[in-house]
Amino acid sequence: MYTIGLDYGTNSARCVVVNVANGNEIGTSIFGYPTGKAGIILDAKDANVARQNPADYIKAIESTVKAALKQAAKTDKKFSLEKVIGIGVDTTGSTPIPVDKNGTPLAFSPKFKNNPNAMAWLWKDHTSYKEAAQITELAKKTHPEYLAKCGGTYSSEWFFSKILHCLNVDKKVFDAAYSWVECADYIPAVLVGDTKPENLKRCRCAAGHKAMFNKSWGGLPAKSFLSKLNPKLGDFRDRLYKKTYAVDTAAGGLCRQWAKKLGLPEGIPIAVGAFDAHLGAVGSGIKYGTLVKIIGTSACDIIVSPNKGKFRDIPGICGIVDGSVLPNHWGLEAGQSAVGDIFNWYVDYIQPGGKTAGSHEELTKKAAALKPAQSGLLALDWNNGNRTVLVDQRLAGLLIGQTLHTKPEEIYRALIEATAFGALTIINRFEEFGVKINEVVNCGGIAEKNSMLMQIYADVTGRTMKVSRSSQSCALGSAIAAAVVAGKKAGGYDNFAMAQKAMCGVKAKTYKPNPKNQKVYAQLYKLYKKLHDAFGTKGYTGSLYDVMKKLLELKIDA
Repeated sequence: MYTIGLDYGTNSARCVVVNVANGNEIGTSIFGYPTGKAGIILDAKDANVARQNPADYIKAIESTVKAALKQAAKTDKKFSLEKVIGIGVDTTGSTPIPVDKNGTPLAFSPKFKNNPNAMAWLWKDHTSYKEAAQITELAKKTHPEYLAKCGGTYSSEWFFSKILHCLNVDKKVFDAAYSWVECADYIPAVLVGDTKPENLKRCRCAAGHKAMFNKSWGGLPAKSFLSKLNPKLGDFRDRLYKKTYAVDTAAGGLCRQWAKKLGLPEGIPIAVGAFDAHLGAVGSGIKYGTLVKIIGTSACDIIVSPNKGKFRDIPGICGIVDGSVLPNHWGLEAGQSAVGDIFNWYVDYIQPGGKTAGSHEELTKKAAALKPAQSGLLALDWNNGNRTVLVDQRLAGLLIGQTLHTKPEEIYRALIEATAFGALTIINRFEEFGVKINEVVNCGGIAEKNSMLMQIYADVTGRTMKVSRSSQSCALGSAIAAAVVAGKKAGGYDNFAMAQKAMCGVKAKTYKPNPKNQKVYAQLYKLYKKLHDAFGTKGYTGSLYDVMKKLLELKIDA
């Protein structure tokens, strides 16, 4: 039997058709979102704006699924449409969409067609940084428990800050919206054929990690709390939800309309949606003791732990939520607001050496020939703010140590090293609070294609870096969820452990730490932490006097 995994990323959507017995991906397709720049609606006057056209999401379903099914039929002679037993969906998040009473995005209305505020508010939209700070301050005073479960600070990347910002800047859109729906909830609802907000099965990961949903205080933040932010926001709570679901639950069956469009059996189960990082972790074989790093435009770090008793709160991470990744496990999420986006910024905007000499491939080739500290450079990975552990989107990137002899490839390597130092900071935070990490598995295009980056990550963290077997781990995770909701009777699986055992794996090539490089990076990391604490924390009292001088010393020794 076979399942379909749909993965809605930042710039494109992907579909895989997967053999449930062994995880082989027999059909794949990618659809680049046509609206905006690389699928993102930007604002030249405000770098914080990042929206998407929900119409692109609908187009992506038909385009990718049909193409992937067509390829599957050519690849596997045993494949047939009747053997598809389920569909799973993952998306970026928090990416909420303002919708009307029928669950139709306001962007589809002629009245709001060209209004970015009526579009999907992409995860990396940071226009609501003031609202996020307002939510954080109020929660600190009145409901500190809300913040304790999401790392101590509410982010501008998240659900309520974006909605409150819309209320503050565009009351017409806010008033026209009957509700707001996460993209991860919207796509399954489209396939089920019922997008009415009150009928949706809202996903556990979006609600718990981004909307402060927790059973211990009755679900979403109290109406009285939201009303203090704005009375209209309090009233809006009544049009949201009271229950959430894990990905082992079916959102419903494939409706007749989409079954006909795609040529698939009507009624096959559609799994409740989830965020790409969470299902990417599932597709990478996450289990207790495994840290999965999903490395793309940004990076997400996912860990699970059996949900026995209470779990210690961890400052600075993006939440601890029961069942957000695997059923019966706490799901822990952290991450970096930019990784691949930093490298793309340098190559596409700065264009060092022009389009050919300054390509990713050429810069990687030259940067790989450098030794740690040889450039004399050190950078901070905050070009899109800091997600973990500072949770501060008002931070920016930094590069120090440049001279009149600094070369493009040296800067490129320093930027990669900065993201590795950020990754180590997250690992250290988890371990400080007793979280078990026995292995690190990476997934995403960067992890698969850039050996230099993986080796730097191994050297910086002092840990062996493994890479998920699948180049589409998020979509594979969605396909695994589909196999679980289909169940054993239909040819799927009764639980995720069984499904992962059959469908997941890692590549034979691993990246082990180089002891010599590790020693150098340990010294560089101390300097990184000085910059990190000096620019990112209020309580820093040290001196940065020695940073540049130490960089020069390490450069000479290299």
